[in-house]
Amino acid sequence: MQKQPKKIIGRKERISLPGLHLSKVWAKVDTGAYTSAIHAENIRVENRNGKNQLVFEILMPGHRKFTGEELVFENFREKKVKNSFGQAEIRYLIETEIHLAGERYIAEFTLTDRSKMKNSILLGRKILKGRFLVDVDQINLSKNYNQA
Repeated sequence: MQKQPKKIIGRKERISLPGLHLSKVWAKVDTGAYTSAIHAENIRVENRNGKNQLVFEILMPGHRKFTGEELVFENFREKKVKNSFGQAEIRYLIETEIHLAGERYIAEFTLTDRSKMKNSILLGRKILKGRFLVDVDQINLSKNYNQA
């Protein structure tokens, strides 16, 4: 099987996360981070109908269409990650579909409070590896590919 050539993306890209009801929102490409992360609030585990479910809200500053709808995931786990300050912390991790540069993938995202950060979503090396090259001089190069 022939390997697909890697697509070139910029340091910031517009992505869609249909499982989170987000369409064409900005994400920072962060080759220093292994796992992707997204800003979430009111994160909690609730027992509903005898099953533990992860409940949270995603608030995207400046994204008029998204108002902080409560999202529920049955499939989730905890993961130890190093935060931007180098300190280890436990975060909840979900898997959801991502649309980027005309492709669709299942990607892992940790949920964390990024309210004090410039970017609500980070794309880490795990989703980039084997698929993309990053041109740090550019933004929004994914628009050059047919959108999935």
